[in-house]
Amino acid sequence: MTTTTKHLPADERKAITVVTVIELAGRRNPGEITTAAIAQQMGLTQGALFRHFPSKDAIWLAVMEWVAGQLLARVEQGARHAKTAFAALDAIFTAHLDLITTCPGIPRILFHELQRAEDTPAKGVVRALITEYRKQLITILERGKINGELANEINVSAAAALFLGMIQGLVMQSLISGDPEHLNRMSSEVFTLYQRSIRKTT
Repeated sequence: MTTTTKHLPADERKAITVVTVIELAGRRNPGEITTAAIAQQMGLTQGALFRHFPSKDAIWLAVMEWVAGQLLARVEQGARHAKTAFAALDAIFTAHLDLITTCPGIPRILFHELQRAEDTPAKGVVRALITEYRKQLITILERGKINGELANEINVSAAAALFLGMIQGLVMQSLISGDPEHLNRMSSEVFTLYQRSIRKTT
């Protein structure tokens, strides 16, 4: 969808640029998304786009910062409102997959960026995101052990890694199969297996 942004405030135009890139990545290889394509989609000239972003890497950085903000907000919300550790994990798992389902361009951009050989500011944002996400998960898992939900022998670092790997695996399989509904079909059963693997048994 072409969006007219010629007369919008700078911050709003930047936000629309991020959304535009994510939408484009849902339909094509992120590596083939040019600044010309972004500008055309927004109804702008490349010159107008570069007044807000000095380079394509700067656009990619803004996209990663938006993704990180969205994911961490969902993690924090799930942790804040849930009454139990398992309820928090369920809320985070569901919210994460809902974001991917709504914005399928996100994992395509992430995987593309992480495949680049050179280090970039955008990669730094992804590393910081994973570090904070993992930290939040460990806090929730530790709480679960204290509350008697999780088995005492569970290694919370490993459990947090498994949680992240579970989501990454589902997303990767969905991309490989070209079937977006794969996430919805498998997510419930996969999360149930995860819970069983760490739940305290009597």
